[in-house]
Amino acid sequence: MITLDDFNFENKRALIRVDFNVPLNEDLEVTDTTRIEAAKPSIIKVLEDGGSVVLMSHLGRPKGAVNPKLSLSHIVDTVSEIIGVNVKFVGDCVGKEVREAVTALKRGEILLLENLRFYAEEESGDLEFSKQLSEWGDIYVNDAFGTAHRAHASTTIIADYFSGNKCFGSLLSKEIQAIEKVLTSGEKPVTAILGGAKVSSKITIIENILDAIDHLIIGGGMTYTFIKAMGGEIGDSICELDKLDLATSLMEQAKEKGVIVHLPVDVLAANKFSNDAEVKTTPVDQIPAGWQGLDAGPKTLEHFKSVILESRTILWNGPVGVFEMPNFANGTIALGTFVEEATKNGAFSLVGGGDSVAAVKQFGFADKVSYVSTGGGAMLESLEGKSLPGIAAILN
Repeated sequence: MITLDDFNFENKRALIRVDFNVPLNEDLEVTDTTRIEAAKPSIIKVLEDGGSVVLMSHLGRPKGAVNPKLSLSHIVDTVSEIIGVNVKFVGDCVGKEVREAVTALKRGEILLLENLRFYAEEESGDLEFSKQLSEWGDIYVNDAFGTAHRAHASTTIIADYFSGNKCFGSLLSKEIQAIEKVLTSGEKPVTAILGGAKVSSKITIIENILDAIDHLIIGGGMTYTFIKAMGGEIGDSICELDKLDLATSLMEQAKEKGVIVHLPVDVLAANKFSNDAEVKTTPVDQIPAGWQGLDAGPKTLEHFKSVILESRTILWNGPVGVFEMPNFANGTIALGTFVEEATKNGAFSLVGGGDSVAAVKQFGFADKVSYVSTGGGAMLESLEGKSLPGIAAILN
């Protein structure tokens, strides 16, 4: 894997594709700086070598039209503050104005280009647009894992113009190594914790990781599709009735491959989908009509704890309850404490996928696990075994 550390950037201009697609509030201020902080090591490495940096990113979904609310000018001060260097900004990403700003860039300086997606050519992977972007750097660095699964101009097509002068940034290389650690080189036993609402969104992940794991913990809403498929009574719990055969098939595949599947044995059930619902603990396969399972029960958590603490490699994707409601967050918080304890004991733990990342941040576990992935869709496609265009473009 060719990384940033394979290059000396002295007197070189690094063109870095970062993922600064950050949330903004009504005053257009950055409300979560995680992605900017994640890009810092790559930027600092180039500057310390004696090079200069041109940063390119998208923000939101302007759909090929200029939208002042989605201008990257709103984040310049925040980026400057986090990097510790006054970042320059240019109000376009191709053209004469950009050429002048890039040419004027000195050693130790950073220039941020305007939102790439103000041009429809970015998402369509246009060759001419990619070629124009490529003129802004001597070495191309892809450090945007969150967009690595998209064959866009700045993430994939552009790499063709940098033969021998392209590499992964430190964030992207860490993401690749973390996923490889789970899927290929992880110390056994390897445990995958999959939660979330639907089996259908996790089918390909489950099928792809069965060869790599020893234990599969299933939680969250998709529990009930499996329990229903096994003949259990699930009351009004969420269930994909058209996926019952699939759930049975996945259980059989796991058994054939020697993977032990762990399903909840009891749940916290509620008489309505609300934080102020009436609540009771019930066996997972005996939920009464009019009631729905919204969180893992105490016996389930004790069982999950024993599996997690014996694990040496852990993948966690998806919450085990409706953690957005305080009364049904206990299971997900407990899971976080188990993964934290296993990590302290020397296990490698990778957390990824939108809701589980949101949960570990919300409950303070982000710095207590080994690695939190920054790329939701990209990480899920990696776990599904798909080749990501942005990664393939550097490797080719």
